[in-house]
Amino acid sequence: MKRASRAFSTGTEVIAVVTLALLTLCAAAADAAAGPPYQASGIKIGEVTDTSAIVWTRLTRNAKRNSSDLPMVTFTYEEKEDKGSKNKRRKVLSVNYPPGMTVADIRDAVPGAPGQVRVLCKPERGDEWRSTEWQSVDPERDFTRQFPLNDLQRDTEYRVRVQCRASENAPEGRALEGWFRTAPVADTPARVVFTVSTGQGYPSQDRPGGGYKIYAEMLKLNPSFFAHTGDIVYYDKLAKSLGLARYHWQRTYGLPTNVEFHRRVGSYFIKDDHDTWQNDCWPTMKRENMGTFTFEQGQAVFLEQVPMGDLTYRTYRWGKDLQIWLVEGRDYRSANDDPDGPDKTIWGEEQKAWFKRTVRESDATFRVLISPTPLVGPDREKKHDNHSNKDFAYEGNELRRFIADQKNMVVVCGDRHWQYVSVDPVTGAREYSCGPVSHKHAGGWKQEDFVPSHHRYLNVVGGFLAATVERIDGKPTLTFRHYSPDGAMLHEDRLVAE
Repeated sequence: MKRASRAFSTGTEVIAVVTLALLTLCAAAADAAAGPPYQASGIKIGEVTDTSAIVWTRLTRNAKRNSSDLPMVTFTYEEKEDKGSKNKRRKVLSVNYPPGMTVADIRDAVPGAPGQVRVLCKPERGDEWRSTEWQSVDPERDFTRQFPLNDLQRDTEYRVRVQCRASENAPEGRALEGWFRTAPVADTPARVVFTVSTGQGYPSQDRPGGGYKIYAEMLKLNPSFFAHTGDIVYYDKLAKSLGLARYHWQRTYGLPTNVEFHRRVGSYFIKDDHDTWQNDCWPTMKRENMGTFTFEQGQAVFLEQVPMGDLTYRTYRWGKDLQIWLVEGRDYRSANDDPDGPDKTIWGEEQKAWFKRTVRESDATFRVLISPTPLVGPDREKKHDNHSNKDFAYEGNELRRFIADQKNMVVVCGDRHWQYVSVDPVTGAREYSCGPVSHKHAGGWKQEDFVPSHHRYLNVVGGFLAATVERIDGKPTLTFRHYSPDGAMLHEDRLVAE
């Protein structure tokens, strides 16, 4: 790949033109007029192919999130000395709700409600709506329901309408409408734009009134799809029970910025440690500080809260010039503190074999691995959780060599709280870190610690990554651009296909 790179200063911050507060007030008023049930958690449209998609929805008791002024849950701990360490272990003894309250009543919660939903869809320029059957939401899965849509037209803008009602004979509540685009066929060159984000900490909101600035800025780019690389929510401090784990998703996806974005753009979701269980976790990890909430419950909650097919590792084709791979980094991994070697893994042998086979079979011009964690880095010495760390050096070297041996293949990663472009000095594998959702969430690296052997760009800021695949003067081109939360372009890197 031929490369051209340039950096931009942040300049004057751009004021968002979309007034989401007004949209939210209008929607809430319309919901209240229609009556229950409601869809305050919005919809998510995901796993989009050239002929299919999955629509996720959830029914709610109220038209909007609980007030942020309500009381909050607290915990009672037992603290014990950790042998061989100056730290203390904290075992959760009890979860304490304010008198007369449950998880449904605390601040920012969006309690679910029973009822029925169905999805209608049609091409944006078409007249005839197709409809699914009415189905009940599942109270055992947080009152959610997912609808596969099949036999769609390729490279087509679709409109969806999600209808709801309390029961078979009840009047309908207010419908939610959304849009998404199906992928172009594999033998057709097409312009494709996609955006990528990570690190969506709830305290890291940066939009006045609540929410995240990046969502309105990404919408301005009219992305073909969006990929969330994980750390979508952060369970560690509050998710001491299954109900509180679901609460994290409720409050985050009750934010107006998130609701508005996800009804307009098809998305692919990847989970990482904080939205599986806790920091740097693996399946056999033992901890006392998560209360009754388990790793296995975390796996299940992810599958109920995002549109998802049979496997959490998968690949999707977007026209002749782009194929993406989204991988699973938690379910199959060895313990971080196991000795490194050929048997130590993050991906597991089955997923790794699938990845290599499907990459070799692909004839897409550009191939992009979207990973929840880095493969190139560099990362901090004290970290032990990803392929750029010495703890997983054996598998990391194997994957970096494989990726570097492929024509026009790069890595996009999340997890790190800073933006960068890096090239592995040994293999030449190239990696783009999208950076966290906001400046509040940025950190973990110092701006002056530029590593010449690796870094082509480094910026300890929040924001997002956007990529555009297109033909320029007849040549397939992949351009990556890093943006600030306010939509200022900070860096551009252009790759021309070999």
